[in-house]
Amino acid sequence: MGSLPLSIDILPDDVPVLDLDQAAKRLGVSSNRLRTLIRDHNLLAASRGGVPVIPEAFFGSDGLAKHFEGLVRILLDGGYTRDEAMRWLFTEQDDLGLRPADALHTHSAREVIRRAQAQAF
Repeated sequence: MGSLPLSIDILPDDVPVLDLDQAAKRLGVSSNRLRTLIRDHNLLAASRGGVPVIPEAFFGSDGLAKHFEGLVRILLDGGYTRDEAMRWLFTEQDDLGLRPADALHTHSAREVIRRAQAQAF
């Protein structure tokens, strides 16, 4: 597990998470494939109490949330580190009244993507 790129102590305590086995099942992939998605930065993971977890907000009803992968790619290609991207996703945007990760499940998803593009450096 030590080889997985995990954000440490970044997720707020109120963020619901899935362990890696639950996340793999939710995506319909093997645990090895899930680990590859994390290593390739197609999926962000964190450590909570020393256990690798994935925020439940990254998932939709049939896999990953619709715009999640594109949003992560925009953030990482725009110069954010994995930790900075995770922190941004779970920091409430006052004018939206939501965290970007939560906004992916609302009509504000495109606005979140636009903001990520504007913040690229």
